[in-house]
Amino acid sequence: MARPRIGTFLKHTLNRATTRAARGRGGPFALVKHVGRKSGKAYETPIIVQPTEGGFVIELTYGPEVDWYRNVVAANGCRILYHGTEHAIEGLEPLAAAEGIAAFTPGQQRILRLLRRDHFVKLLEKP
Repeated sequence: MARPRIGTFLKHTLNRATTRAARGRGGPFALVKHVGRKSGKAYETPIIVQPTEGGFVIELTYGPEVDWYRNVVAANGCRILYHGTEHAIEGLEPLAAAEGIAAFTPGQQRILRLLRRDHFVKLLEKP
């Protein structure tokens, strides 16, 4: 029951700050540009990404049931704004926790292990 309250808090506070950071040209933040699977409305959601060969690896902090991720799955793609450049994503590949963690920097890996994160996905960039 705590997750929805935390999610609402983050949506209205931290997400605003990370959205500004994601529009910049540095740091780990990116914006997922996606369309609501029911509403058809355009959304932008800040996330932390790790660029990798052929796309980006993400950690689903709140699991795979969050709306933005469900929208991306329904559309089988989205656009990612990362360091000032938009990237077309045309598919998703779930990753085992070990493989997902390995994509991040050593410092990030320690944090992900400490927090016992286990939901990772590779966003496949359109060639």
